[in-house]
Amino acid sequence: MRFGIIGTGVVGTALAIKLEQAGYECVGVHTRSESSYARFRGYLTKDFLSLDVLVPKVDILFVTTQDDAIGTVAANLAEHRLFREGQLWVHCSGSLRAQVLKAKPDLPVKTLSLHPLQAFATVDEALEILEGTHFGVEGEGEEKGEEIVRALGGIPHRLNSEHKSLYHAGAVIASNYMVVLAALAERLFLGAGIEPEEALESLLPLMSGTLHNLSKVKVPRALTGPIARGDTEVIQGHLSQLPDEIAETYLSLGRHALALGKEKLALAGKEYPPQVWQELSGIFAEKQG
Repeated sequence: MRFGIIGTGVVGTALAIKLEQAGYECVGVHTRSESSYARFRGYLTKDFLSLDVLVPKVDILFVTTQDDAIGTVAANLAEHRLFREGQLWVHCSGSLRAQVLKAKPDLPVKTLSLHPLQAFATVDEALEILEGTHFGVEGEGEEKGEEIVRALGGIPHRLNSEHKSLYHAGAVIASNYMVVLAALAERLFLGAGIEPEEALESLLPLMSGTLHNLSKVKVPRALTGPIARGDTEVIQGHLSQLPDEIAETYLSLGRHALALGKEKLALAGKEYPPQVWQELSGIFAEKQG
């Protein structure tokens, strides 16, 4: 299969390298950034081609620009009739549906979204961790999408197009919000007297241990701590000292933790003692809103 790349950022470059290694042929690239193309040429010596030369040559066209440019690129291609019937157009956005590439309803190409569920800082890092990365696959030609993902060494998962935003929101919570939670925890450690240069460093092993537990025993068994134990005095102690804006987050997450704690006990054939359950429910209900 012959493919081309529009946009030679980290993802586009890494995909091109891995697909070439898997036997696909990159016929060329197109990008507005001289620096990203120079970086790309450091890995693959493929020509920069104008769109009117590149697009007709390929079976698969990857649009790996920033998300807000994907629709514009597709519209430009459609307006200038730069397509070939039966082509597969692919973008790698986690939030946008594949349909964003269908700039005109009668455009005779198939559109697909292949989103790597991973954060890539550099091309070298992407090449190192693409193998085993999970991908969201959405749009037309999903079987071909799964084939491409496997060629990259990834693990494909088909998505419901109508609810793709739920997939992306889940990724945001798991990745971006983990950084937010680390920042809040770091702030509390500083308030407890831990030195600024030591606060995050002391939290990271705990966070890594939790990720390890998740990989081994999954949700909800990986849940530990006072809510899982039903330790209401400890929870009340937290709330007595937490700043209001962090207490709100603590309580909101605690309501979900309480549901997981109940589920964890049920898996072991147990339940919270009635008085403990009443106290826990009261703590999280009375603070709600």
